[in-house]
Amino acid sequence: MDEITTTTLLELSKTVATNAATVSNLWMMVATALVFIMHLGFASLESGLTQAKNATNILFKNLFVICMGILTYYVIGFELMYPGSGIALLGGPDAHSPPLAYANGAYTYYTDFLFQAMFAATTATIVSGAVAERIKLPAFMLFATVFVAFVYPSLGEWKWGGGWLDQLGFYDFAGSTLVHGVGGAAAFVGAWMLGARNGKYTPEGSSNALPGSNLPLAMIGGMLLWLGWFGFNGGSVLSADPLTTSIVLVTTCLSAAAGGVTAMFISCFQTSGKPDFTMALNGVLAGLVGITAGADVISPGASLVVGSIAGIIVVASVITLDQVLKIDDPVGAISVHMTCGIWGTLAVGIFSSEHSFLIQLAGTSAYIFSAATAAYVIFKTIDKFYGIRVSQEEEEIGLDIAEHGMVAYFNPHAHNE
Repeated sequence: MDEITTTTLLELSKTVATNAATVSNLWMMVATALVFIMHLGFASLESGLTQAKNATNILFKNLFVICMGILTYYVIGFELMYPGSGIALLGGPDAHSPPLAYANGAYTYYTDFLFQAMFAATTATIVSGAVAERIKLPAFMLFATVFVAFVYPSLGEWKWGGGWLDQLGFYDFAGSTLVHGVGGAAAFVGAWMLGARNGKYTPEGSSNALPGSNLPLAMIGGMLLWLGWFGFNGGSVLSADPLTTSIVLVTTCLSAAAGGVTAMFISCFQTSGKPDFTMALNGVLAGLVGITAGADVISPGASLVVGSIAGIIVVASVITLDQVLKIDDPVGAISVHMTCGIWGTLAVGIFSSEHSFLIQLAGTSAYIFSAATAAYVIFKTIDKFYGIRVSQEEEEIGLDIAEHGMVAYFNPHAHNE
């Protein structure tokens, strides 16, 4: 009887463990799909906030980034970021990384690879928006390939791969610095090196608005990004643990909402009392980026503070970059991702008693400096041998025609003429 009971309990335990692993793996696959959707969000947001004559170019770059991001992460990135993960030059787990025993059985090797690959591609997508409307397409493609293949995974190993910053105690739950800060720093360098778009600044130095072509599309893109963040942060729990996942999603949404509302009101002060929709939308994204580093260790109440401050910071950053530093960022990517990524990482050291502010400061400083330096070297090398900016004539007619020979929005009247 005892033997039967012991055997039954053992089998039951195995069944429970298998079911738990299946649920966690399923959640990780759903999270992967949600992060994938974020790339559609980025494409919609960027094309909506830029001029119609460059929409096809924006869409092409975003499609290229997700395709090349997956391929480079498969060939080299995963192994660089997680040494010993078992992925070889041609891919696939080796005998030391059986898929079903991976991550203590919580989810499979293959699911982890695909989830992490989505993050890798995001870093280059961030750069795409900041350099929009004046970068040569081949130059961007080459930069994105090198940056995603080598820079992002090498830097990611410092924390998520168990490297020196992980040993130091640096904390970044889902990538306020590792993804958004790194991508934002590269975006800053790219926008600075390219210079402003034609007509952006007057000879006296004042800033001219170059309105986006499709604000409803930008709204769709922003909301798709918010939806995708359920997977971006929620999937970073790396299991379907009900309590932790629920808390992460709550802090994520509270911070996003607080950032949006704060930016709505703050924008009125720099637009003669009229709220700026694009600022409000970027306020939501700022709140999302801000909470990403500490979504699992910051309380719901504190997440409201994190998001609110991110909403203030993003407006101030956009104005400073545009009017003071004369850095032309068509979509506000630098402010959302780099500035608010830094804030979110530092917020962990402020609102979580388990983490040091000084270590957080040291970690995010190391990441931003290294990512900016690497981006400069890559852009400078490309510029020396090929050039990174299109000609003035190509910029005037639009990159859709100049780079692709097609347009995103068909105008029958223009065609008949």
